[in-house]
Amino acid sequence: MSEQINAAELARQQRLARKAARRAQMESTKIDPTAPRIPYVVLLYYKYVHIENPEQWAAEHLKWCRENGIKGRILVAKIGLNGSCAGPRDLMEKYKQKLTSDQRFSDIIFKEDEGDQFTFTKIFVRVRDELVTMKVPGVKAENGGIHLPPEEFNKMIENDPDVVLVDMRNKYEYDLGRFKGAVALEMDNFKELPQAVDKIESLKDKKILAYCTGGIRCETGTAYLKMRGFKNVYQLEGGIHTYGQKSPDKHWEGKMFVFDRRVAVPINHEKDQVISGCLHCENACDVYINCVNAACNALFICCENCAIKMENACSDACKAHQRDPNEKDYMSMLQRRYASKREIIIN
Repeated sequence: MSEQINAAELARQQRLARKAARRAQMESTKIDPTAPRIPYVVLLYYKYVHIENPEQWAAEHLKWCRENGIKGRILVAKIGLNGSCAGPRDLMEKYKQKLTSDQRFSDIIFKEDEGDQFTFTKIFVRVRDELVTMKVPGVKAENGGIHLPPEEFNKMIENDPDVVLVDMRNKYEYDLGRFKGAVALEMDNFKELPQAVDKIESLKDKKILAYCTGGIRCETGTAYLKMRGFKNVYQLEGGIHTYGQKSPDKHWEGKMFVFDRRVAVPINHEKDQVISGCLHCENACDVYINCVNAACNALFICCENCAIKMENACSDACKAHQRDPNEKDYMSMLQRRYASKREIIIN
């Protein structure tokens, strides 16, 4: 048994070492903190539809994306697509035409946001068993809660005292920004939803109004709530992203967490609230970074001063951890992120 444990630990350490080496190489060669910002369009989309051979579709789509310079992250399953990708406006229009030319995706809804050339630096098209990993048999998105557009979402919050807002995202997303009064499920990842729902069993008789970033987690999450006996279940149509474009100054506070190099994007563009604080000094801050110690890799909020002082480490122990000096090139990406933050504040 001890030999198996040692082998597993060795394999884990080797994976971490490879990850650290890739990260150091990628950041030092692909992130230039002084480079001028090139406006990019970021597309977010998902579509539940049967795909007979997802492996073949993924391979062909990856080839097309590489040939055309698309960067992003796209998941493919037998039940559909879930993607986020970026590029110049003309290229993303070409990408939309490529997807919608397939009859299965002809009515796909694209959400658009602003990014730059560093939003994504690679393209991944990967096959998954689920579009949103929960690993609970029998949960189907078509059984999810009633969709509410942003205006109806606001009306329900404002006029129905029996409504409970439930945040379907991870804890680190909730900490950065959320709807006022929303219940946090305190999850580190979506696979923990079944255990998290155990804690809100007392709300079964309430009207549950769920929300997430773009809508896809609510499709599965509300279906699971109904499976568990929650009867009055609703979901924000299009997620926080759509809400921010339709109703940017109502009920939301803080930033929205996104899974690309922007990390935090504003929803209330006029208020630009910061509700989170630096891990080290607790001063107001909304910049997330990963601990430079690859064996830790913790995601935490850190201000620019503390990032410099702690050398991008989440603790004194991680700061003292022996690592490849090239890993410090990771700071180049952070310098650009903090510089972008200063530009927002100045403007």
